Amino acid sequence: MAWKELFGSDIGLLSLFTIGFVIVMAGYLYRFAQRHIAEDERHSHS
Repeated sequence: MAWKELFGSDIGLLSLFTIGFVIVMAGYLYRFAQRHIAEDERHSHS
């Protein structure tokens, strides 16, 4: 019943979209931070 409501109602689909967006955004921010940390470490050793 919960699955039917999650995929079948407007609020359920909006919730899925929001959860997916948050996960994608977290992955992007993690990669962004890791890239800049590595770049800062390279510049500090020079």
